[in-house]
Amino acid sequence: MIIILINMMDKTDKLILNLLQKDGRLSNSELAKQVNLSESACLRRVKILSDEGVIERYAMIVNQKKVGKPGNVFIEITLESQQQGDLAAFEQAVRDVPEVMECYLMTGDYDYLLRVVVADTPDYERIHHDYLTRLPKVARVRSSIALRAIAKRTTVPI
Repeated sequence: MIIILINMMDKTDKLILNLLQKDGRLSNSELAKQVNLSESACLRRVKILSDEGVIERYAMIVNQKKVGKPGNVFIEITLESQQQGDLAAFEQAVRDVPEVMECYLMTGDYDYLLRVVVADTPDYERIHHDYLTRLPKVARVRSSIALRAIAKRTTVPI
């Protein structure tokens, strides 16, 4: 098994990652041309990057507005306790809420930060009532509605 560490990747590996982050639909032949490798050598590198988990997955980005979910609500969740069982129960349940796009365990004044997509304020009220207040061990829910996105990236600097 080959293990790739970020410091062991060469310029070609980094270029492959940058190009695929910008366009995950690049064909192997086009990618090989852009990184100046043979198609087989390029495919081999991409496979190693995938096998080692450097490339986690491929995804498309949907325009939230065009599918009727233009709003983002950031939600701070505080649990009743931080016992391992309570954290696990919350984390399992929050994964089942389809509008929760991201959920992070946090340090600081609250336990979790969520980003939820919504159509509008009544839609958020529905999600709050039907899901958020029913999640296990929730003591407090504090919400902030985003007015607009200033920066929203999908590429990790390499």
